[in-house]
Amino acid sequence: MESTMTPRNLFRLFATAEVITWAGLIAALILRATGVTDGAVRIAGGIHGFIFLAYGVTTVFVWVNQRWRVGTGITGLLLAVVPFATYPFERSLDRRGLLAGPWRLRPGGDAPAGFVEHVQAWILRRPILAITLIVILIVLVFVTLLWLGPPIPKG
Repeated sequence: MESTMTPRNLFRLFATAEVITWAGLIAALILRATGVTDGAVRIAGGIHGFIFLAYGVTTVFVWVNQRWRVGTGITGLLLAVVPFATYPFERSLDRRGLLAGPWRLRPGGDAPAGFVEHVQAWILRRPILAITLIVILIVLVFVTLLWLGPPIPKG
């Protein structure tokens, strides 16, 4: 039985989540700027930061699977810093057929070539363990970034 979590569905999920969390962060910044509350920025910023990192991991994962050109993959990563840009990017990729097809390195699929494809094949063969390790890695990066503080200090 083929998984419903195709490259297209995974990328769409995180591209959409990135847009939603941008909206939440911008709304929280407006609430702070109008003096309503400061607390919403910490919550919305934290959620957005986590999704931002997850979107980056997802973009690289789908990039490898779909064999995107370097420019396409880098554009996908860079657009994460532009509010609301990931969804139109995802729609554009989908229209051009760059998200079509299954996981090519899944068990019974293509043989991996090179280090990056071997890592992806390992992840696709052990999805539960891999997702757990990836989430732990994202959480560690996220906690480290929280410890370092916001990119632009308040005030």
